[in-house]
Amino acid sequence: MTADEKNRMQKKWDTEIKSLDSWSMFKVMGELVNGFDHYAKLGPCVAIFGSARTKENNPYYINAEETACQLVKKGYGIITGGGPGIMEAGNRGAQRGGGLSAGCNIVLEFEQAANKYIDTDKLVTFDYFFTRKTMFMRYAQGFIVFPGGFGTFDELFEAITLIQTKKIAKFPIILFGSKYWNGLFEWVKECVLEQEHNISEKDLEIYNIVDTPEEAVKIIEDFYRNYEHKPNF
Repeated sequence: MTADEKNRMQKKWDTEIKSLDSWSMFKVMGELVNGFDHYAKLGPCVAIFGSARTKENNPYYINAEETACQLVKKGYGIITGGGPGIMEAGNRGAQRGGGLSAGCNIVLEFEQAANKYIDTDKLVTFDYFFTRKTMFMRYAQGFIVFPGGFGTFDELFEAITLIQTKKIAKFPIILFGSKYWNGLFEWVKECVLEQEHNISEKDLEIYNIVDTPEEAVKIIEDFYRNYEHKPNF
């Protein structure tokens, strides 16, 4: 390839990328505006995260539903990723308890359809994971994280990082299921903290591990006896 051909190819590439980036920017702005419009008046909500693959008869599904039901009876709304599994359980529990049930759904190739337990006026569907996570980070007054896969880990560790670096206000992060989470966070303590010194001991206080809905609800209730409900950033 000659130098002229390389230059022509580079110019064509630059033009196409700039055009795509410009249109992507407007799409991102549209998703953010739509999300803010829908969720700004929700009031205090707790986000429930976990696997979309968890079945209805799984103990984690049952506990997620019960946790959500107890929380709405304390005056909190529930906001989830809008899909099946643990997300459905959270919305189902909110509806059973007579409370607010919101969902931030995401467009995926093979999944996921929004679950039927979301209030129709509180469902927003996103194309981008990062705009969807922005809604959780801004409006959730607490995270309750049930067992899940890479998407759940992504949401969990982003929240921990933002609190650690003081980019958002501190709020309760609760990991449900000691059998599932203990191994991971023992590794965090032993390897990340004690062996490599990549975090501080105080960072271990950002999260709590529980095994019952009552424990999860109590942590959130105790926290907000001392702090005002308000958006996190």
